[in-house]
Amino acid sequence: MTKILLIGNGAREHAMAEAITRSAHDKTLYSYMKSNNPGIAALSSDVRLGSYGDLDDICRFAKDRSVDFALIGPEDPLHNGVVDALSRIGIPSVGPTKSLARLETSKTFTRTLLEKYGIPGNPRFKVFDSLSGIGAFMKDLAGGAVIKPDGLTGGKGVMVQGDHFATVEEALNLCETILKTGSPVLVEERFDGEEFSLQCFCDGETVTPTPAVQDHKRRFVGDKGPNTGGMGSYSLPDHSLPFLTQSDITEGLAITQKVADALYRETGEYYKGIMYGGFIVTGSGVKLLEYNARFGDPEAMNILPLLKTDYIEICRALIEGTLKNMSVVFEKKATVCKYVVPKGYGLPTDHPDAQSTAAKIEVQKAAEVKIYYSSVDKRKDGLYMTASRAIGVVGIADDLAEAEKKAEGAIASIEGPVDHRSDIGTAQLIEKRIAHMETLRNTKA
Repeated sequence: MTKILLIGNGAREHAMAEAITRSAHDKTLYSYMKSNNPGIAALSSDVRLGSYGDLDDICRFAKDRSVDFALIGPEDPLHNGVVDALSRIGIPSVGPTKSLARLETSKTFTRTLLEKYGIPGNPRFKVFDSLSGIGAFMKDLAGGAVIKPDGLTGGKGVMVQGDHFATVEEALNLCETILKTGSPVLVEERFDGEEFSLQCFCDGETVTPTPAVQDHKRRFVGDKGPNTGGMGSYSLPDHSLPFLTQSDITEGLAITQKVADALYRETGEYYKGIMYGGFIVTGSGVKLLEYNARFGDPEAMNILPLLKTDYIEICRALIEGTLKNMSVVFEKKATVCKYVVPKGYGLPTDHPDAQSTAAKIEVQKAAEVKIYYSSVDKRKDGLYMTASRAIGVVGIADDLAEAEKKAEGAIASIEGPVDHRSDIGTAQLIEKRIAHMETLRNTKA
C-alpha cells in the first residue's frame, strides 16, 4: 500500500489527484487543503483543512497517516519550506526545497543563475533597489521594457510596456509602488513572439518533457483585459503547437536541462519535481520568460489526463533519482481547457458584476469532458463560487476542433453568473498566432 499526501486545493491539484487514483498500484490518497475542493475530497480517504504556512500541522497530518511521500501542488507551500519540513521527519516530496524553489519565488535568482552559468535565453536585465538608474536602463531597451516584482505574484504581477504602461514616467510610478512593498524591481527587455509552456519532470539530473501547451493570461476574448492566473490552454496531438518548430521545443528543453545542472552546481541539491519553463519563441529563437517550480494551472489539466505512464511510478523515480530509466508516455490527443469564472473575475470591486463572485452555480455532469474544481465552496445547499477561477473544463479529442467543441458544449450547461473565454482553442485565434510567428521569422530572415 502506497500512502500519498497531496498538498493543494485547486483544479491543478484535482487533476493531480485524479492521475494518482488512475495508478495501478494499491494506494491511499490523503489531502491537505486550505479550502475544501469537492473534487479532491471525493478522491481522498482523508482530508485536513489548514494553512499552507502551518508546517507543523502539515507534518502532523502526514506523520499520523504514515504517508510514503508528499506531492506538492501550488507554489505557496514550496515557498514556505514544506518540502524541507517533511524531509526532517523522514518524508520525501515531489517538489523542490525552499532554496531550489527560488527558481520561481525569486525572479532575480533565476535571471542571475542563467547569467552566471552562461545559459541561453536570458533577456537583458537589471535589478533595482531604488528608482535610480531605472529610467536610463529603460531608454536603452529598444524593444520596450518589462517590469516585475522579485517574488510571487500569482501570474498577475508582470507589467509590459505597451500593454500596462507607455512612458518611462508611468513605469517609474509602478516601480515605486513595488519598491514600497520591500521587493526589488526587475527590469528586463521586452520580447515579441508567442509564448508556450514546457512542463518537465526533473529528478535533479534527468529532465523529461511533457506536451507543449499554450496558456491564455488575458481575461477577455481576443487577448483583451487584465492578466489573470490563466483563462485556459490547449495542446495538440503531436505534442507541439501550431506556431512552433521541433527545434523550438528542443531549444526550450535544452535550456531547462542546463538550468537543472546549474541548480545542482549552485546549491549542491538535486531539484526533484516539476520544472516548468514559460518560454517565448521570437524571431531570433527561444527566450525564457520565467520558471515555475510546479505544474501550471491550467496547463496541468491539459497534460495529466493524457498521461499513460503510471503517475506513482513517475513520482518514485523523481524522488529516487531514476527518471533516466523511465519512458514517460502521453496519449496523442488534442486538449482544450477553458476556465469558468465569475462574471466579475478580474473586474473592479465596484463593477455591477462584482457580486457574482459569491454566487451559486449548477454544474451538470458531462461524460464528454473532464471537470476540475478550483476556487469553489461546497455548502449544504450546493456549490458557490469565490472571487477566483471556479471550474476547469477540458475537452479531449483526436483533433483540436473537436476538443474545443466538447469544452464549449459542456460550459453551456453550467448555470449561474459565469463567464469564460470562448475563443481559446479556436481556429481564428490560432491562425493569429501562426501569422504572428511567420511575420517575425520572415522579418528576421
